Amino acid sequence: MRADAEVDGDAERGSADAVERALDAFRAGDPVCVHDFADREGETDIVYPAGAVDEAAVAHMRNDAGGLICVAVGDPVADAFGLPFLADAIDHPAVDDDPDYDDRSSFSLPVNHRETFTGITDEDRARTIVELANAAADVDADPTGYAPEDFAAAFRAPGHVHVLRGDRDGLGGRTGHTELGLAMAEAVGAAPAAVVCEMLDDETGAALTPEDAAAYARRRDIPYVEGADLVDALE
Repeated sequence: MRADAEVDGDAERGSADAVERALDAFRAGDPVCVHDFADREGETDIVYPAGAVDEAAVAHMRNDAGGLICVAVGDPVADAFGLPFLADAIDHPAVDDDPDYDDRSSFSLPVNHRETFTGITDEDRARTIVELANAAADVDADPTGYAPEDFAAAFRAPGHVHVLRGDRDGLGGRTGHTELGLAMAEAVGAAPAAVVCEMLDDETGAALTPEDAAAYARRRDIPYVEGADLVDALE
């Protein structure tokens, strides 16, 4: 065997191991650090299955990641919820949904569960996130049994948890953290809802580098996986 072929084989096995470790953690309700692509956002997000999020998980993301805590839901779920893309729902001259990193953003409505108070506390956000996961699971189990009116009865907008719409074609149509998180949820049989939060650098204020994100993941014993490896394994 050529030496370079052996190295390539080791890298492939390492990638497969990273994906398997990430899926094992996700299946157990634990977080995963996911780097998307250097030529896309170039960011690492802490990603949780939405149904497993509690107050401690919200505190973990706001303290150790520092970005925006969002819930990604699959396209059929978003349709059942009656959720638009935010850019399509706002009639204002400031709307400009043409980000440098993709064709459009995934943002839909920011919501609070109706049984929360301000919606921003760890307890309130955890409640909203878990209830979004429960509603997504209901849609997944009975796609015709859930309507926008049901969503409005449980959630109100504006709120403090931003909902993201996954691409209709999943990873085949878009490879953002939205779709990567949803692909992991599907792979482990979880509700089609995943929480994503960007990791930021306290010193620079920029996105945490992949190297620093991987080092953090090692220190915390959290799986770290590259988006490209998830796409290869799950698309």
